[in-house]
Amino acid sequence: MGKHWADFQYEIYLNGMTGAVPRLPTDLTRLEELTEQRLGPGPVGYVAGSAGDGSTARANRAALERRRIVPRMLRDVHERDLSVEVLGRALPAPLALAPVGVLSIMHPDAESAAARAAAAQGVPYILSSASSTPMEQVAEAMGDAERWFQLYWPKDPEVARSFLDRAKAAGFSVLVVTLDTPLLSWRPRDLDQAYLPFLHGVGTANYFSDPAFQAGLAKPVHEDPNAAVMRFVGLFADPAKTWPDLALLRDNWDGPIVLKGVLHPDDARLAADAGMDGVVVSNHGGRQVAGSVAAADALPRVVEAVGDRLTVLFDSGVRTGDDVFKALALGARAVLLGRPYVYGLGLDGQAGVEHVIRCLLAELDLTLALSGHATPGTVGPADLVEDPA
Repeated sequence: MGKHWADFQYEIYLNGMTGAVPRLPTDLTRLEELTEQRLGPGPVGYVAGSAGDGSTARANRAALERRRIVPRMLRDVHERDLSVEVLGRALPAPLALAPVGVLSIMHPDAESAAARAAAAQGVPYILSSASSTPMEQVAEAMGDAERWFQLYWPKDPEVARSFLDRAKAAGFSVLVVTLDTPLLSWRPRDLDQAYLPFLHGVGTANYFSDPAFQAGLAKPVHEDPNAAVMRFVGLFADPAKTWPDLALLRDNWDGPIVLKGVLHPDDARLAADAGMDGVVVSNHGGRQVAGSVAAADALPRVVEAVGDRLTVLFDSGVRTGDDVFKALALGARAVLLGRPYVYGLGLDGQAGVEHVIRCLLAELDLTLALSGHATPGTVGPADLVEDPA
């Protein structure tokens, strides 16, 4: 049997017998407001902020809230098992921690703390290329736990190859390639504070520690940090990339490759034709295209187009256990969780991230059971209705 995630609620109630209450709210939608109160406007704006006026982030939430669960009664949900197989990997629940860069702006333990929390709960951790901690150090913090590497595909193919070689050597098993950030979007919360951590050499750890990156510098990073930052800015992303370029990645990575940021069914078909293993239906949490289609509205069309050929994952707007249920019902195999765990990290380090994972999966476990399901595998479109707009 899988882990009994719902038992977390009894643990909380039993701890209450001694007067102890959880350090963080168990309603994960409250974490953003707490983070806003406790952290500086630059870091908070960078994590909580979105493209333009925030319309896409709001649409992500609205698309999930518009869909309502229709519970079924008198089904045997006594023994539940949330475990799933994703990309050939056995996971204890249909959840991974999404790649989020620059976590040192939230907590000094940064990516290592989030990775340890994921490892402790058995959930895959996806490390961002733009992390504040070199990938080898994060791998060490995780032992042999499941870890995936997210690539911001750099302009310099030697740096790309070097990143893939390092990730493989450090035990990262799945490559997640983010396609929706060939340029940084217009983000007013960051612009109003003139806040971009990369320009201060924060979030550049994988680059500054990379031999292929260093080979392009006249002096070592510590001797001329500004030149290193400018080289980073020059190669971070490449708006000229097209579908045939995926061959370079396929030739240099022997594990599964997942393309993140797919919203159009035709792009999902192109991913399948290019020999990819999966897609993440995502609009970067509303951070890239203001006015974009909500990720949950794009999900069913992508599943319909390629669900039989590719593993379809989902992120953008997920805050609660019932959101995960809805994503599964719309056809996602698993969900990537972003901002909530980052708020947990900012508020309480590794323990905060573990709290978020356990709350989310306890709520998912209970939502499944109370809706008449003992496993994620039986959830489908018939379990939802859509509110009239």
